[in-house]
Parts: sequence; structure tokens; C-alpha cells
Amino acid sequence: MAIEFRALPLTFVAHVLAIAGAIMVLVWNLYYRGGLAWDSANKNLIFNLHPVLMLIGFIIIGGEAIISYKSLSLKKEVKKVIHLVLHAIAIILGCVGIAAAFKNHNESHIANLYSLHSWLGITIISLYGIQWIYGFIVFFYPKGSPTLRSESLPWHVLFGIFLYVLAVGNAALGFLEKLTFLESSGIAKYGPEALLVNFTAVITVLYGAFVMLSVLGQAPVEDDDSYTAI
Repeated sequence: MAIEFRALPLTFVAHVLAIAGAIMVLVWNLYYRGGLAWDSANKNLIFNLHPVLMLIGFIIIGGEAIISYKSLSLKKEVKKVIHLVLHAIAIILGCVGIAAAFKNHNESHIANLYSLHSWLGITIISLYGIQWIYGFIVFFYPKGSPTLRSESLPWHVLFGIFLYVLAVGNAALGFLEKLTFLESSGIAKYGPEALLVNFTAVITVLYGAFVMLSVLGQAPVEDDDSYTAI
């Protein structure tokens, strides 16, 4: 299915939102939260890796992987490799981000997997990994039969969109959860940090929306093997 509008202009908006979101989450964790560290006596610095890597690594790079088909004027096989590699980077950085949250909890003697955000996060990244493996085997190497690829493509796209929408929603839930903890610890509810966190969540949702809109739009036609609009 393709709605009658061009996807390319929407991808430009998505790129701008991605840059804004990346800057905002870095300012939050570097300026307001004290920085990033894998090993530190201040365990909060370990946790700070989690929102940075999940937003920049998982949500933003994962979104760029999705819209790569609609924003790059390249042959289908080249775009397929870019799509695959960007998703792989998103999964790896997402796994490191989740590991940072576990490391912070374990070293701070905080229980793991007690919140809806954490349950959804583990489920999403696990299914994301399965989706990547299936896509690699069926569409890249060793490749399924033409019939299998043709029948799998709509489901691969639909399941990928479903997972990405869940990931964006869960990211917003994570911002809400963290901000609630911070406000309970004393930061001003209408202070600059609270506003920054809320607006970062808003930018994240808007980015996800423009990624989805780009998927529904029409891709540029470059050659006979170009990607057919969803």
C-alpha cells in the first residue's frame, strides 16, 4: 500500500528530528545527569548510557534503517545491505544499552525487570533480533526461494513496523518512568531538566511518526530493481 505523497521530503524532516533528539538526550545525560561511564563509583553514570544508547542507537538508527529504502537513490541490493547493517548496529547498541541498565541495577542493588518498560524492552529487542535473523536468511543470505521471499515480504514489513511502533512507545514510557523517579527525588516538576526530558520524549514520538509516514509514502524510482512502495 502506498499513499499518494512522496516519501523523500518526509525523510528530511525525520533526519532533522533525529539530530534534535540525539542532541537533547546527550545534553540531558552529559549536562544534567553528570556524564556517561561503563565503570564508575557513581552508578548513575552507568545508567545514563541506557537512554543515550536506546534513543540514538536503537530508535534513531533503527528508524534510519527503515527509511533508507525511501531516502537513498541507490539500487535495491545496495539499499538492502544498508538496511541490514543499520538494523544490526541498532540491535548491538540496544543490547549494550540494556546491559548498562542491568549493570546499574546490579551494582546498585536494585531489582531488575520489575516495570512494564523493562518487560516491553526485553520483548521488543528479542523479537527485533529474530526479525533481523529471519530477514538476513530469507532476503540476503542464503536467500529463500522467490515464492518464499514474495510471501514473506509483506509480513516482514508489517512485523517490523509493529515492533518499531512498540519501541518508540516504550521509549516514551521509559522517559516518563525516569522523570517520575527524578521528580520524586527532588528535581523541579517545571524545571529545565524536566522540560528537556518531556520534550525529548515528544521529539522521539514525532521522529517515529515521520518514519512511519515515510514508509507509507512513495519511494523514488531509480531503476528497474528499485524498491516498491509498501
